[in-house]
Amino acid sequence: MMRRLVLGDRAVGSTVASHAAAQPGTLYVVTDDSGWVTTLRDAGVRAVEGDPTDATHYPDVVDTVVVAADDPERHSRIAMIASEVFPDATLLSVRHSAATESHDEQLVAVADRLVDPTTEMTTRLLEAAGPEVGDRMARLLATLRPLSKPLAVVTHDNPDPDAIASAIALTEIAEWVGVDSQAYYFGEITHQENRALLNLLSLPLQSMTTEEFSPDDYGAIALVDHARPGVNDSLPEATPVQIVVDHHPQRQPIDDRQGYLDIRPEVGSTSTIMVEYFRQLGLTPDEPLATALLYGIQTDTNQFTRGVSEADFTAAADLSAHADESALTRIESPNVSASVLDTLATAIEEREVRGSAAASCVGALSDRDALAQAAEELLNMAGIETVIVFGYADGTIYVSGRTRGSSVDLGETLREALGQVGSAGGHAKMAGAQVPMGILGTVEDWETLSVVVHDTIAERFFEALDTTPEPASHPDPLTRFPPE
Repeated sequence: MMRRLVLGDRAVGSTVASHAAAQPGTLYVVTDDSGWVTTLRDAGVRAVEGDPTDATHYPDVVDTVVVAADDPERHSRIAMIASEVFPDATLLSVRHSAATESHDEQLVAVADRLVDPTTEMTTRLLEAAGPEVGDRMARLLATLRPLSKPLAVVTHDNPDPDAIASAIALTEIAEWVGVDSQAYYFGEITHQENRALLNLLSLPLQSMTTEEFSPDDYGAIALVDHARPGVNDSLPEATPVQIVVDHHPQRQPIDDRQGYLDIRPEVGSTSTIMVEYFRQLGLTPDEPLATALLYGIQTDTNQFTRGVSEADFTAAADLSAHADESALTRIESPNVSASVLDTLATAIEEREVRGSAAASCVGALSDRDALAQAAEELLNMAGIETVIVFGYADGTIYVSGRTRGSSVDLGETLREALGQVGSAGGHAKMAGAQVPMGILGTVEDWETLSVVVHDTIAERFFEALDTTPEPASHPDPLTRFPPE
């Protein structure tokens, strides 16, 4: 439960205190205004009459501190003391127009957010001190601040734009807190648009192998755009993870007692969550990051037509003023490799159609990202509403699926079809699976192997279509999202 402490005077602190008192959690106020103390106590608030610079009046533990004193010099002194007493708490501070340069420098050094005393001050303070937003940001900062070693931010394997942008955004938040950090991915980035995103924007995402990566080298490990080590990334399943930020629904609950967990299936992208973090902290992404985040939102919502929420539109609007439109155009229109075109052609040629559903095996894969592109293309065919495209590489069958309309929950369909022989699931409209080839891999003739793989995966898929339920009107917060 959120614990808030307001230090200062009635003139600035009363509105914040009144709002916070109506929210879940505990509110403490320390002020030398005896009249305000009486008013607060009558309202059931734990108010102490005393000097806000005297730490003996403070409670033992708080999550958020709001410094709200009229006098700039006194205000700075309160902020300095509060930051020493509560180093892991989120410190919110008013920036005074009458403050000297030295006062401002002191506040910048200790406060997590400085708010100008304008008409938006109260709104921003109330937002940051609110029960959901304030608690979430307080927990994230409290997880980051104590780290004495770097933070490793890990995307899922072969990351898409949403994962790439979100990873870079989280590293910048960590750096802002004063924690060294690096964004990593395992596997390869083969999709031409994803490569263009990294190259054109010079994003600092580093390739890593399982042999090179040692959890002991880091103070904490964060996962973005996925939620479980060893599921859609190359980390061992037992890897300790302290931070998870994701928008994919989880079928199984995740224990957040060891760190920070923010999973929001109601939004269309993890990039949207990162934009909210920046907004709460009063940060503005630079042009490359803003461009990447905007592209991450666009791709994961299929240009705002799939799984989109009001938060996604708001985040995109915030980013549009800072993004490079010409770079976006170049990223969206990269050169297409011959292997991608071959995969698209094979998917079309080898498709099997039953009713409004299609399944296609493209055989041996040289580019896993081409599966999703092929599925999107097949979905554009007349009369087709649900598609899976699959192929195999390195002893694993990879499946990518898409659907439109409301008659199929594709995530549930793939879980029903392939969950018992591999990892499978995703959203109602977009899902995927990975299935170990096992005994199928002993087939030596590649043409025979492709037929066997097709028959195995396609038959399970078509059978599952007849038994799985339609999508729910609201996403289940405990629905697992495995690799696509």
